[in-house]
Amino acid sequence: MRAESLGDRRLSLVCEAGVLRDFRRIADMLNRLASRWLRPLPALRLRARGLPLVPAPPSGAKAPCLPVWAVASVSAAGAGGWYEALAASAPVRGAEAVLLGTQAATGLPWWGSILLTTVAVRGAVTLPLAAYQHYILAKVENLQPEIKNIARHLNQEVAVRANQLGWSKRFARLTYLKSMRRFVSELYVRDNCHPFKATVLVWIQLPVWIFMSVALRNFSTGATNSEAGFSVQEQLATGGVLWFPDLTALDSTWILPVSVGVVNLLIVEMYITHFVRVVSVLMIPIAATVPSSIALYWLCSSLMGLSQNLLLRSPGFRQLCRIPLTKSDSKTPYKDLFAAFHTKFISRK
Repeated sequence: MRAESLGDRRLSLVCEAGVLRDFRRIADMLNRLASRWLRPLPALRLRARGLPLVPAPPSGAKAPCLPVWAVASVSAAGAGGWYEALAASAPVRGAEAVLLGTQAATGLPWWGSILLTTVAVRGAVTLPLAAYQHYILAKVENLQPEIKNIARHLNQEVAVRANQLGWSKRFARLTYLKSMRRFVSELYVRDNCHPFKATVLVWIQLPVWIFMSVALRNFSTGATNSEAGFSVQEQLATGGVLWFPDLTALDSTWILPVSVGVVNLLIVEMYITHFVRVVSVLMIPIAATVPSSIALYWLCSSLMGLSQNLLLRSPGFRQLCRIPLTKSDSKTPYKDLFAAFHTKFISRK
């Protein structure tokens, strides 16, 4: 029984530790980005040297509608910092080209172009990767009975050998863990379902999210190196809708930032991960300090993520993606999900 518990605990730690490490790296990167966007020191140094904070736009062009600290890092491009290198990198330029191409091809206002680009990128890139992630996790889950059986027999064999050879409890435990690790690795190789493969979604989705966000920030502040920089900024200034008509300005109503946090929390509640709850809440003040174009992109991306997670619960869609059936699968996933939310947040006394 102890061997089973050790095997189960190790397997759960293998899967959960990788996910927690990924989310901790995401939170750390978000914190570094936020501190870089909110840091006024580069602007102060430029002011001390008598340099302008923002390049003067052509005659008739609208000045940025952001506070000084929001464009400070753009003004410090000559300092050669890591953010400046990122903002001028090839992936960010590629994201700018995708956004400009979508807007030019469709003729939509910029809020519509941002929405369409987000849906297209999430649908073409992250949805297949998310389906692959569920495929790997389903195969890992289906291996659990075999792993428990191996753990039980291995525990008995190690106990017999320990009595025969006079092993200490510590040496017997280390022998069990080493052998169990080897057997589990062999099973992963046999079924081609190492849990690390399930993290490929994070390693693709996170960079895309960052590159798109930085590209929109370049457009909003007129920092892009393309000749259309200020014309894009002018278009964004009038390309919003509803309560955020100016996509270069902050959302003073906080509707977009709060919506981003709420949608992320809904996604988190589907998996009950306390650490990610903190990240979702931290996204609210961060989203309130960036141009509305970025907050809109974050909201669209989060809504697509929520829709994606709901879609991947559908038995029909899982069958279409050839995701193996598991014992935890439900024939009525949406009904069960609603019942869980109702029990947790409404019926709880």
